[in-house]
Amino acid sequence: MHPDIHLPPLTIKGKVIRIPIIQGGMGVGVSLHPLASAVAKEGGIGIVSSAALDRLVSKRTGKKLNTYEAVCEEISLARKNGGYAGINIMVALARDYDDSVRGAIDAKADIIISGGGLPMNLPSIHPPDTTALVPIVSSPRALELICKKWERWRYRPDAVVLEGPLAGGHLGFRFDELDLESNKLENLLPQVKDVAIKYGNFPVIAAGGIFDRSDILRFLALGADGVQMGTRFLATEECSATPAYKEAVLSAGKDDILVAEKPGSPCGLPFRVIKQSPMFVSALQGRREPKCDKGYVLLKDRDGVFSKCSAKTGTQESFCICNGLLSSAGYNPDIEEPLYTVGTNAWRLNKIVSVKDLMDELTGETTSAAVNY
Repeated sequence: MHPDIHLPPLTIKGKVIRIPIIQGGMGVGVSLHPLASAVAKEGGIGIVSSAALDRLVSKRTGKKLNTYEAVCEEISLARKNGGYAGINIMVALARDYDDSVRGAIDAKADIIISGGGLPMNLPSIHPPDTTALVPIVSSPRALELICKKWERWRYRPDAVVLEGPLAGGHLGFRFDELDLESNKLENLLPQVKDVAIKYGNFPVIAAGGIFDRSDILRFLALGADGVQMGTRFLATEECSATPAYKEAVLSAGKDDILVAEKPGSPCGLPFRVIKQSPMFVSALQGRREPKCDKGYVLLKDRDGVFSKCSAKTGTQESFCICNGLLSSAGYNPDIEEPLYTVGTNAWRLNKIVSVKDLMDELTGETTSAAVNY
């Protein structure tokens, strides 16, 4: 476990993060303020997911909040106990994207991490002030495109998250690219580092399949400035995932975790799930009637109206990710089947731990019995 090696701090936009670990923003309703604030308190960067925050925060508070108001509320709570906290905002959530960005910046989020598509216009939405703007990419070409576009606003990324094909949730690769040797995280890292150096030498954060302290040390040695981890934080006491979600993660075997294709996510990106997820099973068996009553991943039609979604018209190609993930967050479990997304190494987890115990393990303060090797 290399207990004698101390993890170096991570500096992003002048903010010195004591532990170079960013907790991944897991939506829907998995990464909320209890998890983000706990990670921030322990010295990492805690991240809230913006996905469906309007509904989740409105239900919790009993007040009808719009996206902007809900983001402000959740960021304020995440930052309440000190440390650094921010938000993950998916480009694919186009309808609410701009309001989420404005809310995060106005609430003084320390960082906005944005993926699920390329955040080409992120710096133009709202003056970022002290908030760091950090895109997620899966290739050096994607980072080059973003850097060139952002030059229009005389802005460069404050850092970049490089996400490899072993991550949970939506992946930035085509299905036929997932197993290519050239797309392994360790092989992409030097190329993305070169682009980051070219455009100002900003930090590169490695993500996707990073599971334990040995993985962290390995990628730091390969040139990463920090790491982002999602699935390990899913299996914590402070995570807002439902007990059923956490139990599904602990029960999953290696062969139970797959990348859904047909049916798949209506966002059009590969999406890693636990195959026993009730909504995924129903979609496979053709038992679910198509509908779209949440509309978070709607695309614009010819008239510029947010109305298009492949899960709205059929179930053979897509499952309803909005309702499935909301159900897995406990929002509407009585009327919708849940959909469980995880990283590829989730099968190695065997118990729920506190954020403090997890951070102590990852920093080398303690060893852990919470994983299978």
